Amino acid sequence: MPTLYPSLEDLKVDQVIQAQARDTPKMPTLPVQETAVPQPSVLYPNLAELENYMGLSLCSQEVQQNLPQTPDGASVGIVVAPVSGDSLGALRAAIKPGVREIHLCKDERGKTGLRLRAINKGLFVQLVQVNTPASLVGLRFGDQILQIDGRDCAGWSTDKAHRAVKKASAEKIVMVVRDRPFQRTVTMHKDSTGHVGFVIKKGKVASVVKGSSAARNGLLTNHYVCEVNGQNVIGLKDKEIIEILAMAGNVITLTIIPTVIYEHMVKKLSPTLLQHTMDHSIPDV
Repeated sequence: MPTLYPSLEDLKVDQVIQAQARDTPKMPTLPVQETAVPQPSVLYPNLAELENYMGLSLCSQEVQQNLPQTPDGASVGIVVAPVSGDSLGALRAAIKPGVREIHLCKDERGKTGLRLRAINKGLFVQLVQVNTPASLVGLRFGDQILQIDGRDCAGWSTDKAHRAVKKASAEKIVMVVRDRPFQRTVTMHKDSTGHVGFVIKKGKVASVVKGSSAARNGLLTNHYVCEVNGQNVIGLKDKEIIEILAMAGNVITLTIIPTVIYEHMVKKLSPTLLQHTMDHSIPDV
C-alpha cells in the first residue's frame, strides 16, 4: 500500500527529505564506550532549504517533529504529514468510511432539531439546528440516513422520513448513518501572505489562483464550501467565512460539495434559516 499524504505539499516535502537522506553518506558505526555522552538523534539532514518551499514558511524543526519516527519503509500505508502535522482541522473534517449507529432523542418540545431530504432514492441530513439533540449526537449536513428504528430508508420520500421521526419514541430513535457521501475534503496550506489561493463568492468557490496551494491540491470551482476545518459554514456570509479562514491557522481543510447537489439539498430552505439556525459550532475531535 502506498504512503498517503494530507496534501501535495506534504508529499513534496517528504520526497525532498527522502532524497536528502539518500544522498547523505552514512557514517560507520563506532563501538559504544561506557563514558560516551549520548548525542541527540538527528532523523534527517538539515532542512533549511525548505523554509520557503512552494511559497510556504516552513520551520526545519517543526517538519522533523511532524515526521513519523519509524524504520525505513515502515511508513508505507500510513499518513505522513511533515507540513500538516497533527492538524485538528483535518481530524474534525475527516469523512470516515463505513457506517455507524447513533441514538437520538427528542427535546422537551418533542423536536430533534433535524431536517431530512430525499435525493436519488437516499435520505440525507438537510439541516442540523444548533443546541438540539441532532447536533449533540454529531449529525452533520449531508450525512446519509440508512435506517430509522430498524427500517431501511432507501426510496423514502422526504415527507415519509419526517413522519417516521415524528412518530418515533421521544426517548430513543436509533439511526444508522453514513458520513457525507456527496462531500470531500481538501487540505491546503497558507503561503507567506496568509492565503491558500481561492476566491469565495456567495459560499461557493468562484476561482482558484494559479500556482497556489488550492490549485496544487485540486480545489474545484463550482463547489460550495460546507466546512472549514470541520466547522460548518453553510448559510454564513462570505465575510464571516473569510474571517473563519483568517483565524484557522496555517493548515486549512475545506469540505466541499458540487453545486448541483448542494442546491438540491437545500431546496426550500430559506437563507435566513440556514444562517441563524444551522449548527455552526466547532465539533469535537
